[in-house]
Amino acid sequence: METQKSEIVIDGLCINTEEKTVKVDGEQIRLTSTEYKILELLAKNRGRVFSADDIYRNVWKEDNIVGDNTIAVHVRHIREKIEINPKEPRYLKVVWGIGYKID
Repeated sequence: METQKSEIVIDGLCINTEEKTVKVDGEQIRLTSTEYKILELLAKNRGRVFSADDIYRNVWKEDNIVGDNTIAVHVRHIREKIEINPKEPRYLKVVWGIGYKID
């Protein structure tokens, strides 16, 4: 029987998908449930660009009726928590005019 890997590690970012915890360089980061779901979605699909609508459909399980700003605000909050310098992100990147990704 194969066990599922419960950790996603990207450089100093460690997401434990079983415990729903996030650490950056060994330090525990507190995220809201929504922030965690967005971060986990992007990390599980490393390199793939998700539009705001894609993120909304995957996290809220419905079509985006509130507009792009909701996702942008959540992404900004995640960046403030996981990035050393949110203006020059190490993990969560914006692909201008398209969406968001983690490399």
